[in-house]
Amino acid sequence: MSGGHLRVTTDVLSVRTLSRMDAMSPRSLAASVAALVTGLALAVAPPGHAAPVPEPPRITWTVCGNDPAVRCGSLRLPVDWSQPDGATFELAVARRTARKPASHTAGHQGDAAPALVFGPGGPGDSGVERILAGNRFSPEILDRFDTVSFDPRGVARSGGPKCDLSLGKPGLLTSQAEFETVSADNQATWAACRSTSPVWDHADTASAVRDLDALRAALGLRQLTFHGSSYGTLLGQQYAERYPGRVRAIVLEGVFDHSLDVRQFVRTQALAAQDAFGEFVTWCGQHTECALHGEDVRAVWNDVLDKAGPQRAFEIAMLPIARLASPDRAALAQDIASLRDGATPEIALPPIASSVFCADWPAAVREFGEYEQLVRIARRAAPDVRYGAGLLAIRTCLGWPQPVANPPHRLEARASTPLLLLNSRHDVRTGHVWATLVAAQLGRHGRLVTYEGSGHGVYKNTPCTTAAVDRYLIDLVVPPRGASCPA
Repeated sequence: MSGGHLRVTTDVLSVRTLSRMDAMSPRSLAASVAALVTGLALAVAPPGHAAPVPEPPRITWTVCGNDPAVRCGSLRLPVDWSQPDGATFELAVARRTARKPASHTAGHQGDAAPALVFGPGGPGDSGVERILAGNRFSPEILDRFDTVSFDPRGVARSGGPKCDLSLGKPGLLTSQAEFETVSADNQATWAACRSTSPVWDHADTASAVRDLDALRAALGLRQLTFHGSSYGTLLGQQYAERYPGRVRAIVLEGVFDHSLDVRQFVRTQALAAQDAFGEFVTWCGQHTECALHGEDVRAVWNDVLDKAGPQRAFEIAMLPIARLASPDRAALAQDIASLRDGATPEIALPPIASSVFCADWPAAVREFGEYEQLVRIARRAAPDVRYGAGLLAIRTCLGWPQPVANPPHRLEARASTPLLLLNSRHDVRTGHVWATLVAAQLGRHGRLVTYEGSGHGVYKNTPCTTAAVDRYLIDLVVPPRGASCPA
């Protein structure tokens, strides 16, 4: 047997071993370790020689892109973690080496630079592309840490489906017939996607948590240092919940709350959009670069929606969600002015990786009447924006099998280092209400820093937000309760 084949066999054995030992009690774990070592000794150790200890799963790094500091690789993992001997897929990984690896980092031992793992958002964003770009973290972080990320299972290079998941024209459903048509269309799309993705039916975040721990082991890390953004915050939360003793530090930037039922999910998404729109209106009143400066912005906006009709109004109502994530307030003002004057600006929303999202969030809406109730909930919460992104998410997942693989639940994470939450006050996509709810669930095991401005993803917005995260990641300094950063 060649050395390459031996390595692959060892890697698969190690992943299976990790999977089986993961949920064992300390006593049964100790017995299993002893049995494993004894079994290996009987199988491969010559007489009079100690048996080899199983190695962690390995990543073979190769050059990728044009930057010599970046290496790419893959980690072979089970499709279904409950069946570690079954089918496998490759998790795509990228690593950027630290520029000054000798720098001191609290809690790190050894000569090599510590590793910071980034959890991408979406769901659907590529972490490999983030590492290739090299612009996600501050110069100080890039100096001290090897920065590592991955394409989560079901995304891009990690078993991402080869099918059309674009949102198209996300109109408002107005009848039972439309409801049934969308559900059937969704199911037909998923059937086409399933044949192109090995992990389509196992792309939930709870499975991704197991992937993340296998990556930690493959990187040779005793504990995980992690920065999750947007949907990646759910991965960080659930990792800390499952593996609290393996957490060194976890940052949650743009926080998802996975404890909400479908009504509260729709309501809080609408509240976030309404709040961000209200901040935009205030900005227009104060800045001449607003194309609607000096006008009644709310009146102009609502007149545009009223004249558009329900279907087109639903699409137009996605404009604040698309524009205020940056936030690009001037562009939103110009969009509204153009609509008032008869133009039709393009509304661009990124596709959602439904194999991930729909497995985490139950669109348990069985008929049009239930959907209508959600529309009314959104309208009450957001009288100006009217709908919010929650209804769009519900439409995306209509017809998904119930119950979902990773159902919402109250977070129970008890890591020794409090998790650091960072959220803007007026985040249009992950509203501040979500961050406060998750912080309350974490209690003394979490600490929220609020950026008193707008935008989705605010780590590098100001020296204050950057310093709060960097001091935590490097020195394990937890900000005081109630900490905030000015806009």
